Amino acid sequence: MTDLKTELGEAVGAAFAAEGVDASLARVTVSDRPDLADFQSNGALAAAKALKANPRELAGKVAARLENDPRFASVEVAGPGFINLKIADAALAKRAGEVAADAAHAGAAVVADARKVVIDYGGPNVAKPMHVGHLRSAIIGESLKRLFRFRGDTVIGDAHFGDWGFQMGLLIVACGDENLADAFMVEGDGPFPAESPVSLADLDRLYPLAAGKAKEDPAFRDRARKATAELQNGRPGYRALWQHFVAVSREALKREYGDLSVDFDLWNGESDADPVMAEMLAHLKATGLLVADDGAQVVHVARPGETRKKKLADGSVIEAPSPPPLLVISSEGSAMYGTTDLATILDRKKAIGPDLALYVVDERQAEHFEQVFRAAYLAGYAAEKSLEHLGFGTMNGQDGKPFKTRAGGVLKLRDLIDQATEKARERLTEAKLGDDLSPEEFEAIAHKVAIAALKFSDLSNARTTSYVFDLDRFMSFEGKTGPYLLYQAVRIRSLLRKAADQGLAPGAIVIGEPAERDLALTLDAFSQATVEAYEKRMPHVIAEHAYRLAQSFSKFYAACPVLIAPDAETKASRLALSKAALDQLVIALTLLGIDTPERM
Repeated sequence: MTDLKTELGEAVGAAFAAEGVDASLARVTVSDRPDLADFQSNGALAAAKALKANPRELAGKVAARLENDPRFASVEVAGPGFINLKIADAALAKRAGEVAADAAHAGAAVVADARKVVIDYGGPNVAKPMHVGHLRSAIIGESLKRLFRFRGDTVIGDAHFGDWGFQMGLLIVACGDENLADAFMVEGDGPFPAESPVSLADLDRLYPLAAGKAKEDPAFRDRARKATAELQNGRPGYRALWQHFVAVSREALKREYGDLSVDFDLWNGESDADPVMAEMLAHLKATGLLVADDGAQVVHVARPGETRKKKLADGSVIEAPSPPPLLVISSEGSAMYGTTDLATILDRKKAIGPDLALYVVDERQAEHFEQVFRAAYLAGYAAEKSLEHLGFGTMNGQDGKPFKTRAGGVLKLRDLIDQATEKARERLTEAKLGDDLSPEEFEAIAHKVAIAALKFSDLSNARTTSYVFDLDRFMSFEGKTGPYLLYQAVRIRSLLRKAADQGLAPGAIVIGEPAERDLALTLDAFSQATVEAYEKRMPHVIAEHAYRLAQSFSKFYAACPVLIAPDAETKASRLALSKAALDQLVIALTLLGIDTPERM
């Protein structure tokens, strides 16, 4: 199924080619003057320059070739050689009908060559409750997973827990010092208790204490490093205790992610790559990539004499040194963060064989991933450019710094969701929405409104930018917010129920009124929005489209009566446009990870 922009681009390209001009110059864009035209092509200016011809004259010749095309209501040349294109009502109605009939994709095109894609997102650490710092990765990653599947790729989402590093050694030593896990501290093969000696609350308490002590007490830090190495080398008691850490944490993480409508195909951790670790280290040594460095072992990833361009926060660009070596084995014998990431790439190659792997991780990890990816390419674990780090900015407080509690601490994700749900209850009550619902239904809708507010506030911003978190503003039922979009979807559903009660049904779409044209053009634009979001890995493009669609429908609803339209054909047409708008809005919101209620 082809959208109008693509279809018209092909027609204009053919007209350019007929004039002896490269068809690639005939790019069609949405008009920046919608009062004059729906689309425009500025290619005649560049083409005329290359041909040393008059651009307006060339544009006139191209326009003359398009004048008899029934898809155009008008083709006009403006200014020095712009070609303005206005779509015929019949062509617009035909395209709107195609969108309305496409229940699965609402008019959006799918990829021609589907790929196998792994999306690595989430990345919470075992033994630590999730906090607001985990929100963006979860929200953006889930949306990209849904978008890539929608476009036709086979996608595997992996949570990739942090469960294999120094923090595990810290917790083992802390449990031992507090006599919480004496049965696991003994040497030998066990057996060890099947019941966990610690709860998530215990781990939440112990970790910051142990991390703080490690900074101040070198002896404690050395014991934790030794415990980390022994865990990774297979000490049975430590492995058994560590498995309890993971199991207790995983259940809590599944609940938190479930509340966000985030799910993973693989709930793997860094430790899942351990079975290939020995093979990887042997290979790196055999190929000469792994070299000794002051008691540690590293892979040099920079090319000789290499420098890099680095963009600073103020937009300026400086010469920066090449990336440092990737630390693979510490002087204590422990595998490092980068080691498990590299082993995970090898493990995925063997188990999945992805064409592409996307890492949705904080922008501040950019250098780490550059080191890991370069090492993977050097070792042959991934094809060049098949690994992408999709960095993102931070969610900030009113002070412009990463979001904190009023006391200055990191806000737990559970507390944020609870705050948002309470605010949603207040706003629903103020707006007198949900008064006729049961308490259970009201609670379910309040939760959906809360999650829509959190997700849309994030995804309406470009992935690479930071934004200021303002719960009061994000929870409004007016303006560019998740609750506003849910309300518009619910309003259309109410309209369609009333129509059905009156025995009315959607029919053939006919376009005549300006608001009908605007809605049909907006429906058509969804396909291009999905392509742009997919190619740029930018979900905010879908969020922008969803908001434009809601606005366009609102204008249509105000200007074009549906249930009291003058005749049956017009009623059926406008009902079809309304249903198409609802279906596309619901799909767009679903791509953002937002669930739409039936009523409010």
